[in-house]
Amino acid sequence: MTTITIIDRERDSVSRLCQGLRARGYNVRAFSSAKEALEEIRQEPGHLVVSELELPDVSGIDLLRELRRLGAGVPVIITTQHTNTQDAIDTMREGAYDYVPKPVDAEMILRVVEKIADVTRASSLLGADVSCVAPTVRHRMIGRSPEIIEIYKMIGQVAQSDAAVLIQGESGTGKELVASAIHENSLRREHPFLPVNCAAIPETLLESELFGYERGAFTGASQTKIGKFEQAHGGTIFLDEIGDMSLATQAKVLRVLQEQRFERVGGRESLKTNTRVIAATNKSLVQCMREGSFRVDLFYRLKVVSLYLPPLRDRGDDLFLLADHFIQRFSDATGKRVKGLSSEAVEVMRAYRWPGNVRELENNIQNAVLLNKTGLITPADLPLATEGAAAAGAGAPAREAGGLSAAFRRIIASEFDELASTHRGRVHEAVVDELERALLSIVLEHVRDNQVRAARLLGISRNTLRSRIDRFYKYERREKSGEPAP
Repeated sequence: MTTITIIDRERDSVSRLCQGLRARGYNVRAFSSAKEALEEIRQEPGHLVVSELELPDVSGIDLLRELRRLGAGVPVIITTQHTNTQDAIDTMREGAYDYVPKPVDAEMILRVVEKIADVTRASSLLGADVSCVAPTVRHRMIGRSPEIIEIYKMIGQVAQSDAAVLIQGESGTGKELVASAIHENSLRREHPFLPVNCAAIPETLLESELFGYERGAFTGASQTKIGKFEQAHGGTIFLDEIGDMSLATQAKVLRVLQEQRFERVGGRESLKTNTRVIAATNKSLVQCMREGSFRVDLFYRLKVVSLYLPPLRDRGDDLFLLADHFIQRFSDATGKRVKGLSSEAVEVMRAYRWPGNVRELENNIQNAVLLNKTGLITPADLPLATEGAAAAGAGAPAREAGGLSAAFRRIIASEFDELASTHRGRVHEAVVDELERALLSIVLEHVRDNQVRAARLLGISRNTLRSRIDRFYKYERREKSGEPAP
């Protein structure tokens, strides 16, 4: 029987959790003290520990260290009353299986518990170490939303390997910070981390920048230049905006990934490099492949591990954690005493969509701190946010008055004669199919073809999504070939 150890001071929540677990056939032992629990774990490790972080005698982090020292090899879920990103990073780095903020839904804990039990049973690994390690990101990455905590966990899981990583997300979401965090927590951290913005370097120069060139390779090449792949030997190269790279340069990067070899421009000698590649893009590389501007083989070489950074608008109150961080930083830098945001500024910022993400927020806060005279940032100090909020407010009445129904009516009315003649007897089916196809196209583009996120956003299962995609893809092939739809 699977044994689960619970360490928590909250008797009511522990009682409910124990009842739920026992009803599902688990053997449960509960403690309010870490020291008492450790005595039992020394005798019988069990298969899972669910521990509160803020314990009175031994902290959850020290508990993790002690369990590791004992070699218990038991996965640990850490729960906490006070969510803190650094705590999440520290607990995951010390080997926690998961980090769950309080107050928590008992059913959610049970699902996590059952997931671990199912995996370990299926793999015959009950009692084995199935922990993961999360990153040391220090102060540079800010946030404690579920989305960003998942990013920390993913960083920790991939950092220790040499696998290529593809980071996707809108401009300004912090892709370079994530790449840097992966490097800092890898075995390569003592070696260089070199970022290259592929969109900022002219294509005629990018190849030379990456691979270097030999003396005399072209007019003006008066001496040999060492490229980024040579400079980054032993470390990590970060190729930002790789979707803007030409097909010719893509071919050379592919060879580096496959063989760890390259030649300088104008050179004949094949050079070897031991460099990890992390790439990033704000484009849909799937769409680029469809258009023929990105190599399929390179895409799959880069996408060994894929991370998606959510836009700032999807990160909840991380917006204000970041704002407070930037206010403090720029206040210290300028010597000004800016206390924070007014309630009006908070509302304006919450309503704004932040298309430029964290970078736009940082620029706005820097501007606000520099120009502020009252010690409290108001909407007047945030011109971009004010314009965005005004535009949003101006558009709201029109949306309320018309809404999607009115927009659909205008579109259908303009096409109705064609619909009636072409799809007689199945107009309803044809309209619904076209609407669904358009919706799927928009959603897949929004999530950069991540089907898991698309299914979650749409509120349907992944299998249902796949069947819809297959169905509409067949329709598209029929349309292109002129074959009539069934």
